[in-house]
Amino acid sequence: MPEPLCVWDLKATLGEGPIWSAEEQAVWFVDIKSHKVHRFHPASGETTSFDAPDQVTFLAPRAGGGFVAGLKSGLHHFHPDIGFTFLGEIEPPELNNRPNDATVDGEGRLWFGTMDDGEEAPSGALYRLDEAGRPIAEDTGICITNGPCVSPDGQTFYHTDTLEKVIWAYDMEGGALSNKRLFFKLELENAWPDGSVVDADGYIWTALWGGSGALRISPEGEVVDRITLPAINVTKPCFGGPDLKTVYFTTARKGLSDDQLAAFPLCGGLFALPVAVAGQPQYEVRLDL
Repeated sequence: MPEPLCVWDLKATLGEGPIWSAEEQAVWFVDIKSHKVHRFHPASGETTSFDAPDQVTFLAPRAGGGFVAGLKSGLHHFHPDIGFTFLGEIEPPELNNRPNDATVDGEGRLWFGTMDDGEEAPSGALYRLDEAGRPIAEDTGICITNGPCVSPDGQTFYHTDTLEKVIWAYDMEGGALSNKRLFFKLELENAWPDGSVVDADGYIWTALWGGSGALRISPEGEVVDRITLPAINVTKPCFGGPDLKTVYFTTARKGLSDDQLAAFPLCGGLFALPVAVAGQPQYEVRLDL
């Protein structure tokens, strides 16, 4: 397998949430702690950045244009020509929670988690937006929710409890989750499972916070490959490119010492890796918000 290449050395504090826009042939992602939205166009190398009014944690493309964006203040509509428009709160502000990772399933449903912004209390939850755009809690009692993703047949949903180092699997039918079960437990020291994506063959690619890379895990929960990046905190992969055979990885500088940053100066960059297997397409949120 080729080596991952840093395609944008932007030194993000907490790069997260990459998604691929087939229409633009570009990667969109966020820097949560710097309140930034970023776009990278691989063919031209063009980079564009947008300011967010608060911690912006995910983008989900919306049918009709723009994105549903998760911010600490709640859900927003984001369009690069207009900016951010508030849609509604997710949870009471006194919880001090913020959204984290998100995905859109093949039926256009938005799934996302919330987490304690101080990364201590198990106050986070996994949500699905219903047809009216209201967040419905599907699982609770999690400190750092992460890695929601769906199998290609739409029948298995995955969700990560980062601090417990566990990926859970659920049966999914019509947007309802059932039969929660242990899918994978990370046994590596000083590494935690972060964001995930599922490829077209049903294998889960999970970023490793603190682990300088990512794992490819079979549908049976077995690690079949480990990818190494020259960055310590890898946060999430996504599939992009015209054939969906390039994996893009966001990374972070948050929590790293000066010595670590000197040894790994590309931390916080956006990386690209050509692979043999294609990813699933990026689905759009199809709700009347």
